[in-house]
Order: sequence, then C-alpha cells, then structure tokens
Amino acid sequence: MIQRLAPKLLTPKLYLLTNDDEFELLYSKLEAALATGMIGLLQIRRKQVLSQKNGQQQLFNEAKQMVALAHKYDTQVVINDDIDLAVKLGVGVHLGQQDGNISTAKQQLAANQIIGRTCHGDIELVTEALNDGADYAAMGAVFASTTKPNANTISHQQLIAGCQLGIDNGIDICVIGGLTAENIGQLAGLTLAYIAIVGDIMDFPVDKIAVRCQQWQQALTEWCAPS
Repeated sequence: MIQRLAPKLLTPKLYLLTNDDEFELLYSKLEAALATGMIGLLQIRRKQVLSQKNGQQQLFNEAKQMVALAHKYDTQVVINDDIDLAVKLGVGVHLGQQDGNISTAKQQLAANQIIGRTCHGDIELVTEALNDGADYAAMGAVFASTTKPNANTISHQQLIAGCQLGIDNGIDICVIGGLTAENIGQLAGLTLAYIAIVGDIMDFPVDKIAVRCQQWQQALTEWCAPS
C-alpha cells in the first residue's frame, strides 16, 4: 500500500531545530551539523530565551548570527512562530496553528522564503495549509520525544493520508517527533520532504555531532535504496 504513493522516492532533507542550550554551545553544535552538508533546513526556536527579560532582543541578536552561519553553508532558515522577526532577518517562518496567518506571512515574505504550518495528524489541517499557500505541512508527533514527551502521537495511516495529499496536490510533508536514525526506517516508503530533528542531533556533544549526521545519511541512503 505504501509503495503506490509515489513512482520515485526522493531522499528527505534533514530539518534541524535549535534547542535551549547556552548560545555559545548551541552555535558550536550548529556549525558542526551544518558543516556536514546534511542539514537541508534550520528552524530557530528559542523559547527559554524568549521567556527572559529582553528576550526578543536577545533572540534577534542570536538569530542574526545563526542565519549568517546557515547562509555560510547554503542552508535555508525558518523562524518559529514570529513573522515579524522572519521579515527582519529575511528568512522563512514556521507557524503553529495559533501563531500567525499564512496569508499574512505570504504578503510580507519573499517568494523564496519557506512557510511551514503545524498540522499534527489532521488531514483537514494539511488541506487548509495547502489552500492557504504553505510550502510544507508538519505532521506529528510520530513518536514520543524528550522535547515533547506528552505530545499526542499520530498513526501510520494518518501519515500515509498526509503523504498522498501532498503527492496529489503539491505540498511538502514534514514529520516531527521522536525521530532517530534508528527508528526512521519505520517510515521508509513514505514520500516526505523533511524529517525534523531536535534531540537526535542537538543532544549530542559537539565532537559527536558530525558522526551522528553521517549515521543519519546512512539511514536515509538505506531508505531510498531499491528493495
């Protein structure tokens, strides 16, 4: 049933989300990951920073440095939930269901700046994101994760339906939630554009991140290998 989804499987891109490490450590981890060439999209998400006094200014200062680093390695960037900051930095945006309007983002961002939407496991939300003009719909949580241990997980059938909608209508599908280089093979055969990761790269020490990215590369090579 899965194999009929697409005549040709393409290798999904790794979509790395930042964590709440101290900035110097975070920056070192990002550089180690980006330098491998394996990261196709970076999301800047710093919720603990935003909760601090002058958090908006601190996030802006950090984000400028992270965007410059990503551009050094030809990696596209989205900002989590903040259209205004995305406009200031000239990057894309990822919007939760309660965190901004896609049409507003499209009016303010350039055509090449990616707009993503959280859709959980709801096909109606994926359809809505498609109709509103989002570039990708994020589905999950696929598995429980250390980042969101209480998140509701979605079924494999929901993922199949989302991927079929993406194939038929031209919206990219992203998966998120508890994904690792060891369990990603359970999704093999699905037509995915992005695999979003936080802990399975960012929880590693700096000197182990390149190796972990190589392990992801191997897992995705096997994903698309002919059976």
